[in-house]
Amino acid sequence: MKSMHAIDIDTVEMTLDIMKYAINRISNTTPDLASPKQEKELLALVGDTITDDGIGGEKAFQIFRDVLAKAAVPVDHPRHLAFVPAAPTRAAVLFDLVTSAASIHGAYWMTGAGGIFCENRAMEWLVSLTGLPKDAFGVFTSGGTAANLSAIVTAREDWRTKNEENNAFKGLLITSHGAHSSVKSMAKVIDADLILVEDDEEDKLTAKSLQAIIKNLSEIDRKRLFAIVATGGTTNAGIIDDLQGIAKVCNEEKVWFHVDAAYGGGALAAPSVRHLFKGIEKADSITIDPHKWMFSPYDCGAVLYRDMKLAANAHSQKGAYLDIFKDQGAQGFNPADYQIQLTRRLRGMPLWFSLAMHGTKTYTKAIERGLELAQNAAKQITELSHVELVREPGLSCVLYRRLGWQPKDYVEWTYQNHQSGFALVTPTKWTTNGKSETIARFCFINPDTTEDDISAILKTMS
Repeated sequence: MKSMHAIDIDTVEMTLDIMKYAINRISNTTPDLASPKQEKELLALVGDTITDDGIGGEKAFQIFRDVLAKAAVPVDHPRHLAFVPAAPTRAAVLFDLVTSAASIHGAYWMTGAGGIFCENRAMEWLVSLTGLPKDAFGVFTSGGTAANLSAIVTAREDWRTKNEENNAFKGLLITSHGAHSSVKSMAKVIDADLILVEDDEEDKLTAKSLQAIIKNLSEIDRKRLFAIVATGGTTNAGIIDDLQGIAKVCNEEKVWFHVDAAYGGGALAAPSVRHLFKGIEKADSITIDPHKWMFSPYDCGAVLYRDMKLAANAHSQKGAYLDIFKDQGAQGFNPADYQIQLTRRLRGMPLWFSLAMHGTKTYTKAIERGLELAQNAAKQITELSHVELVREPGLSCVLYRRLGWQPKDYVEWTYQNHQSGFALVTPTKWTTNGKSETIARFCFINPDTTEDDISAILKTMS
């Protein structure tokens, strides 16, 4: 029986086919905007792929290339403006291949020193953008959900450590209605209660609204409160909470201050909007997703801490076979000690390579381009008679409505554009004065998107 790891002529040819596909895909800045198919339809097209004897690498790759890849949406298409898309640099994508090929375990310095060294250089840049003190640092995660969970667990353990009596209570978090769904979900994961604060007239969490909630807490609930989660750029509208005011409240109340900047954190590198994040430097922890607005491939999130020792106290795992990693001869930075995952790939390496290749000024320019596109979209919308702005752009998010449309019209428009391979722009919900409506939304990440793309998409609504 031939070994799975054997190298033969078929393997070499398959490798060349895969590399040819990768090179062609990486060099294609306008890939086909594919759309999904139902599972039963895909099964009818490809048949059984997991069999007793295998179908062979050449056939398996052909199935992926010719059928399955065409049933998945490329997130880096310049007219993919839905959700929070991504636009990884070609350098980052190439080095993602290297990261996998290098086969490095990234949990501990003993096994991953060279790769972790790369990650740490990229992390130093992220930390510098936030204004956190020099001793602050962080670690790369699988995304914002894992980063938020890691930060919230650290906050809870810090709260419990400060007072043993707190172990008798179920923890309590406060965040806003506009917070990302992962914050609400992670509160369930750690079995903590959650209070959602109504946003103010500017649709953001403020110190005033936060103080009003805390003032009305019962004595027991006040004891249970261990963290407040603010947002540095909501995914729906790009709204930045009153970070400076919230930081002051957290300091006065002696509770953990976490900022979820998974989407908006990229804008910290943009001088034109950096002032909007004033107060983020006071955070105890921050989430940033480089796979969103920092041009890394999926999956790459990051959690940053003011005090890394508190994260280690919460996350460092103990075990007989793990002791060697903490041995005197293996000293170094161990990413597994600071977040929820033990086994981890080196997610920060593609970001490091891209930063090393292009330089941070190029990143700033690309991020400013997203902001510029949002302003251009807003301008075009105000000049057209069939659409109107819902609110001024928030970072690179633009909310607008098609006059006279009902929810079904937005859905039909979305599918028509998507299925034709032209663009992917999806509707969202927005609430004004207690009334929710369906509207359209742009999110600009890709610097290859053009003003003409925006114009053409808006024209499809006329």
